[in-house]
Amino acid sequence: MTGVQEQQYEEFFGGFFFDEDALSKDISLDGLDKELEEHKNYDVLISILANGEKQRDMATMVEGNLGHIEQDLIQDYIKDNDSLVLLHDQIHDCDIVLSQIGSLLSGFQVHIGSLSSELRSLHEKSLDLGVRLKNRKLAETKLAAFVEEIVAPPGLVNAIIDGEVNDDYIKSLNMLSKKLRFAQVDPLLNASKALKDIKQELERLRKKALSKVSAYVIGIFSSMRKPGTNIQILQQNLLQKYRYLVLFLKEHGIETYNDVCAAYVDKMNKVLSEDFRVYLESLESLKLDIGVSTDVIGYDANVLDLIPRGREQLRNHRFMFSLGERSNILKEIDQPGLVPCISEANSLKYPYEVIFRSLQKLLMDTASSEYIFIKAFFREESMFYQVFEGPFAVIDENMKLTLANSHDAICLMLMICITKKHSWLCPTGGFLV
Repeated sequence: MTGVQEQQYEEFFGGFFFDEDALSKDISLDGLDKELEEHKNYDVLISILANGEKQRDMATMVEGNLGHIEQDLIQDYIKDNDSLVLLHDQIHDCDIVLSQIGSLLSGFQVHIGSLSSELRSLHEKSLDLGVRLKNRKLAETKLAAFVEEIVAPPGLVNAIIDGEVNDDYIKSLNMLSKKLRFAQVDPLLNASKALKDIKQELERLRKKALSKVSAYVIGIFSSMRKPGTNIQILQQNLLQKYRYLVLFLKEHGIETYNDVCAAYVDKMNKVLSEDFRVYLESLESLKLDIGVSTDVIGYDANVLDLIPRGREQLRNHRFMFSLGERSNILKEIDQPGLVPCISEANSLKYPYEVIFRSLQKLLMDTASSEYIFIKAFFREESMFYQVFEGPFAVIDENMKLTLANSHDAICLMLMICITKKHSWLCPTGGFLV
């Protein structure tokens, strides 16, 4: 029986059995007596030697029990042989699957590594594209502003060339002015090819605008010469409304601007000169003769008096050397001037100081209005003196003729006072004095 079990054991466990005799042959007892003699006084050794037989029996019993347990365990293993084989096969299959999974994971790892490299590359490309996009947006913004500033849209071209001069035309001129100003500011822009392409078109529009604006403004100036035209209303209601037209001429066409200024000076000089000449002629018929050379000391009696004695009754001698009520004119210094047609209709005559005050009042009002208009519209103060060269010449000629034949000292004194008071009342700071 024992031999059969040992054969089964050998088949299942490969003959892994220990040979006690073989083991005992390797154990050597040489020198044991000597060692026992040396350690005979040790309590542990004494106890072992005294109880040796008993322990040997116990060891034999334990060994027997272990043998039975071993036999039982072997039987249990034999019974579970199929399960173990199945488990071995499953483990083997699992090893194969795990090996495949490991290979697959290794492939994934390699793929993930390549993906990581691609992601890094894509990230770098994304950053590069972001920088490019930012630069392009910045360039687009600047280019859009540049194009917006230099390009003349069709609507602007049509408005400048074919449009009528009105409020909308002024808006178009303002747009054109900005484009012309933009093209002249930066030297680098002037060197750009894009600006060179459009500059000819802008220059064409500039010349067309200068021509149309100058013709329109000079046309308004010409209408001032029409009889019955109220120049001040025309200046305030029409010219001041289109003041930007002159500013455009001054900024973008100085020669045209000078021509327009010259046209205004010429027309206003003639208009005002004629108006003052007509007014002075009308006032002459209202003058009251107060004294002649024969009424003053120093008259040469040997000189033949060519004036008929019959005209002496037309002179009023009571005002000759008496101030009287004539001083009231200084209290009425700011009253409106004479209207010749009304005075003639009422057959009224006035001392020359009244005529002089009326003339100077008209001159002061006209000059003040014209000075304010020229300074606001043209911003050229020198034009004022050019405009009034003609009227001043007409008045100066009349004054020289009148004063040369005047022998009324009271009138001369009142004229001086009137001039002084008017210089105080002049709203533009006494520029007439």
